[in-house]
Amino acid sequence: MDRRSFLRLASAAFGSAALTPLLGACSGDDRDRTAESALSVPGLLDGAASDAPIDTVVIVMLENRSFDHHLGWLGDDSAYIAAGRRAYGHGFNITAKQVQQYRKPDGRHESTYHLPSTGGPAGGYRGCDYRIPGHGWDTGRAQRDNGFLGRGTHNDTFAIGYYDDTDVAFYASLARRFTVADHHFSSLMGPTFPNRQYLHSATSQGDKSDPKHMDAGMYSHETIWDRLQAASVNARYYYVDTPWLALWGNRLFDRISPIDDYFADAAAGTLPNVVMVDPAFQGPDRADDHPHGDIRIGQRFVQSVFGALANSPQWSRSVFVLTYDEWGGFFDHVEPPVVPDHRESDDDDENFGQTGFRVPTIVASPYVRRGYVDPAVYDHTSILRFLEWRFLGAPAHGTAAPNGKWYLTKRDRFANNLGGSLVTTADGELDFDASAVLAAPTGGCPPPEKRANEGEAGPGDVPQTDAFKELTGTTFGPATETPWLN
Repeated sequence: MDRRSFLRLASAAFGSAALTPLLGACSGDDRDRTAESALSVPGLLDGAASDAPIDTVVIVMLENRSFDHHLGWLGDDSAYIAAGRRAYGHGFNITAKQVQQYRKPDGRHESTYHLPSTGGPAGGYRGCDYRIPGHGWDTGRAQRDNGFLGRGTHNDTFAIGYYDDTDVAFYASLARRFTVADHHFSSLMGPTFPNRQYLHSATSQGDKSDPKHMDAGMYSHETIWDRLQAASVNARYYYVDTPWLALWGNRLFDRISPIDDYFADAAAGTLPNVVMVDPAFQGPDRADDHPHGDIRIGQRFVQSVFGALANSPQWSRSVFVLTYDEWGGFFDHVEPPVVPDHRESDDDDENFGQTGFRVPTIVASPYVRRGYVDPAVYDHTSILRFLEWRFLGAPAHGTAAPNGKWYLTKRDRFANNLGGSLVTTADGELDFDASAVLAAPTGGCPPPEKRANEGEAGPGDVPQTDAFKELTGTTFGPATETPWLN
């Protein structure tokens, strides 16, 4: 069996097998009866979708950070590991590795390091003194093959810097209370735009790179929004300054609202069944975490969006998914798998089945295991697979289509269902520090704010056509509510 076939089989099997090591660790040990009981709670996917107690799904996707870069500290958090083993048995663990070494083209090795300790403008929280790491189709493959400082990566040492739990304090609170998906990979080993297309439509239509201009209607392929609308499922996309969904044209315009409406809808308990919330992509106060944005602003943005849901009448029947579009060129020690895709190829340069590196992903809900790690192999289409199961008649597992075509492409048809992170018994206590986030930063990087690099753009960096500018200036007004900056 070749490597590609092995990884595909592992990918398909991993979701259902995820609990096996933990259950094995519990058997025959009186000390682990509590753990055995915790793991025996039925999973949400064991029942019918129509009986699921969750009817509100809120998805937030930020940009350009890897798992080890943001959450690698969890692997050395003795209190977190000890709590997990008390709850789930001696087999509890997390695949997270903060301290590593990478070789430069000249043969010298560099060790990973704590970015804020370097000082400089914004204390390392923006990375103003560094290049934006490479995260394109070619640079990603160079990082996979040569390491994150190797030949062809276009990286300087920013790419091997990391943050600790005090820097990403709100994420630390979420991770310790809810469930971390430690094998969630970006859908493609490529930049922002193609990966975000996969979140909406399980394909990039063959795009490997970001576009030269943003324009309404530049994408035409079918989306999850089309499927939800056809099934009369209430769904809405909320934005701050760049309405990403407008790239599919006017057929989805009525699904787009400014983020002000998100906070109002959450407070009123009238959020739709399916919600996607995008951050601010533009200016020095961008909240998307794309370098050279300040990660403290990203933390505050996520805190405000999650807090609105947690304080909403809908919290008791909701799930909140935090993830990132791609790894941003930052280091991660887990080799990305190859998964089934309608554009898969034996030619690595044309293989859309090659996922990108891991991205930080946390699933928060009354219906997740407390302080748990879900090791199933996921990518962005695993989120689609959950929506398709909950609202569109897809099977919980497998590829069968007894009621017709429920999937968008081969990718989401074969994807593991992110609902595997959820259980049927609610634990609604929000007993964690929801205010754990650093003070609001001010000011951006001194010019020049960016340095040329392959695939560096995010939605806020790609030039907009005049038509798109007019559209966003008239049809879609900018947000007025920005609590994460206060």
